[in-house]
Amino acid sequence: MQSTKLVTLLILVASTVGGFAPARADEPPNDFRIGLYSVFYHTSADDLSGPYVPAGVNLKAENPETLYGAYVRHLPDNFAVELALGYPPLSKIKGQGPAALGSVPYDGQLISSARWISPTVLLEYNFLDSSAPLRPYIGVGVNYTTFYDRDSTAAGSAASGGPTKLSLTSSVGPAVTAGLTYRISDHWHLHASYSFSQVKTNLSADTDGVIRTTHINFGPQALIVSAGFSF
Repeated sequence: MQSTKLVTLLILVASTVGGFAPARADEPPNDFRIGLYSVFYHTSADDLSGPYVPAGVNLKAENPETLYGAYVRHLPDNFAVELALGYPPLSKIKGQGPAALGSVPYDGQLISSARWISPTVLLEYNFLDSSAPLRPYIGVGVNYTTFYDRDSTAAGSAASGGPTKLSLTSSVGPAVTAGLTYRISDHWHLHASYSFSQVKTNLSADTDGVIRTTHINFGPQALIVSAGFSF
């Protein structure tokens, strides 16, 4: 609940600043951008702990791709506020560790999946003048991630000993980005950026009252390629 309140407050502050601060006279104040997120996980997790769990049982997330969308409000002195959001991708989790748990294959098996919503608010600084055809920018902000449609696969439930319910806590963490804007015209432009954010969660797996837990740091990095329209 506190995480949700924090992110909501940051978005409201960013929106208020963007609404009252005029952009520079020679550039439209608003951008809409759409493109592609390619996410690269650098997963690190504690070994799964709980009843009947042997040593070394771990997991790893596969890299997803998804649709990227953003609204950007330009502010004075080359600053801008970006609210970025991707279409909720299906993240797939594979087992890592022992080749099998008992007689059930584990290592490399698809054991679970989940979708996540992950809005990010960034304060960005754009180098050079707005009329420059190529402008680098950097940004810092905050990311909020929440998970839903959390499912254990048949292989995951078999490894756990039966049908398993999963829960994943929400995450709030810092985010940074660096990118380039290529100006095609006064209203059309292309963007490429690379972003880092901190996404951590506590996983709990409930198999008929038997609880196993772990702490996961997804360590996502994202390559974003998009087209934008200014107005």
